[in-house]
Amino acid sequence: MKNNSLKARAQGLSDYESLAEVRYQLRRFLHFSEQVAREAGLEPQQHQLLLAVKGLPEGTRPRVAELAERLQIKHHSAVELIDRLALAGCVKRHRAGKDRREVLIALTPKGEKILRELSDHHRAELQKRGPLLIDALKRAMATKNGPRPRLSSRGERTSGKRRTRVES
Repeated sequence: MKNNSLKARAQGLSDYESLAEVRYQLRRFLHFSEQVAREAGLEPQQHQLLLAVKGLPEGTRPRVAELAERLQIKHHSAVELIDRLALAGCVKRHRAGKDRREVLIALTPKGEKILRELSDHHRAELQKRGPLLIDALKRAMATKNGPRPRLSSRGERTSGKRRTRVES
């Protein structure tokens, strides 16, 4: 009986180790990304916004709301990022065709050049360190212990139990 308990505990630790390794590899890449963005004269979120504009799926309009969602930030924070990037000459705003209320964001040639250079650095880093991240993801996905969180239709975690509000 004691052997099974030790085995279960060891397996549980390997689950944590594999998840920790994924976080470590992701953090290493994000740290690299933040550094090269700053070396290019941008804040990391500014680089992310440039990439979000350029990398939107086909047919998706580059509206502030869409970009805020892609960066997982509030609308007003996206507006501030766009303001700073416009001031730096990296993006421009323009009004949509018939509905002049809709504002679309586009990269300027300067923004395109900066993003291209940063993307080249990122691709090289992924070639170098990507296999470690892939291995970590595979190990974490292969672990069998512990409950797996369920996802709602919006991709958010749910506990599977209804939450009840406790008032004090």
